[in-house]
Amino acid sequence: MRHAPWRIFALATAVVVIVTSLVLALDRGSSSGTRTSSDAATPTPTPSPLALPDGPTGPPEIIPAVRSFDAAEGAGWAPSESTRVIADSGGPLDGTADLLAEDLGVDRADDGAREGDIELTLDEGADTGGEGYHLVTGDHRVTITGSDDAGVFYGTRTVVQAVRGAGGLPEGEIRDRPDRPQRGLSLDTARKPFSADWIEDRMREMADLKLNQLQLHFSDDQGFRVESETHPEVVSDDHLTKDEVRGILDLADQLHITVIPEIDSPGHLGAVLAAHPDLQLRRADGSVTSGAIDISNPDAAAIVDDLITEYADLFPGEYLHLGGDEYAALFVSDPEASYPDLAAAARDRYGSDARVQDLATGWLNDRADAARGAGKTPQVWNDGMFAGGVVQPDEERQVTYWTGREIGAREPVEYLEGGWQVLNLNSEYLYYVLGEPNGFTYPTGERIYDEWTPDVLRGSNAVPDRFANADHIPGGRFAVWCDQAGAQTPEQVAAGIRLPLAATAQKLWNPDRPTLSWTEFTQLADRVMA
Repeated sequence: MRHAPWRIFALATAVVVIVTSLVLALDRGSSSGTRTSSDAATPTPTPSPLALPDGPTGPPEIIPAVRSFDAAEGAGWAPSESTRVIADSGGPLDGTADLLAEDLGVDRADDGAREGDIELTLDEGADTGGEGYHLVTGDHRVTITGSDDAGVFYGTRTVVQAVRGAGGLPEGEIRDRPDRPQRGLSLDTARKPFSADWIEDRMREMADLKLNQLQLHFSDDQGFRVESETHPEVVSDDHLTKDEVRGILDLADQLHITVIPEIDSPGHLGAVLAAHPDLQLRRADGSVTSGAIDISNPDAAAIVDDLITEYADLFPGEYLHLGGDEYAALFVSDPEASYPDLAAAARDRYGSDARVQDLATGWLNDRADAARGAGKTPQVWNDGMFAGGVVQPDEERQVTYWTGREIGAREPVEYLEGGWQVLNLNSEYLYYVLGEPNGFTYPTGERIYDEWTPDVLRGSNAVPDRFANADHIPGGRFAVWCDQAGAQTPEQVAAGIRLPLAATAQKLWNPDRPTLSWTEFTQLADRVMA
């Protein structure tokens, strides 16, 4: 069993109590000088159990900060040698209870909660929302209630951080729930492979911060990093096996994290095209356009749909990201002249007024159909959504907005007015790009903490108030991109994203201005983050 920091305090308390008891006993024995026969006949009383340790005072300080705390008179709660985590071992909270007991180094029990324990309960009628919880600390006992097991799990993360940072919880009630339902990290494993262990370590950190999504960008020009059975020829030597992915997914399930696979197309397909050069996009002069697939070729659609279907089956979550960004055919000033075969295919399929962008829009619509056919909600990058044209993007998708740098850049409000939900991956704040190319700098987290909210989708200005809510902007993700893969080691990446990820978690849970200064927040992070 691990020796958690609270055990040091508990041991010190026990020693003080034992020494004090011995001193009092000796004092009583010596005060009368001699014992009478009646004294000898008096039985020795059973010693009282050691007093349970008190918790801290003042509001709990954790990351992200709790939304509401009502203090009460009382001693609070701190873990002790007798502490147990109470939950039905055959019920839906069993895994959450086991993890909390492991984190605190205490025992488990099915029922019979007593002073010193933490009890986990589900109440479908509780007014907590699916990811919210109600935590009550009283009489040296903690009760965490939620209407769904995700909310109870997040309540246990509050307990873990409170113990790390302050030794326990103050007397009172916490009512807490997130402002946005999608809160996560996007990780580029295609350009820089990360081990399963490294990814799982980041997931544990994410869970403690109440983040619930991990997007894996595992296919790009530089590599294809997950085993494939339908197209093994596209897979890079350094990759995750499906068994390793299943291990990641098992942990994700325990931590209430959804893993979102990204199969980016029609650009960023260099690794696939290295195995299928016949599908490469070519210019009018016959030269190859790096990383771009020929969207006029039916075989191109077939291979990408094979991969979409395969990974939709492997990854059980609701979402599948289809990419759609930075298709090179649309970077040139005259796509129709530079790529006459694409222009001809667009006219053949969509009519005489159709252009290359219409063919690209139709491509992404078809991939979205494949994703929906596999039971997934498609997500796409904003620069795969084009204004005007004969063909319009379908409505049943979510848009991940990252940039205003693309040709024909569109304001976020255009997507919102079009009826699409928009996820925030604002590259001004949320992009950690290895090597800092193209004007990017490593974010420290301070600007995220002080300036950014989920409603700041582009630049530093929020969208109009009518769109500034979870219905229109359901959340966001901090993103790691490995453009210059050798610029940092995996350990440096982990250290570099630690505070920015914490700041992102804070603002996705509660976009209001934080009460702590940035300096205070970083000091708190040092105390509560493992």
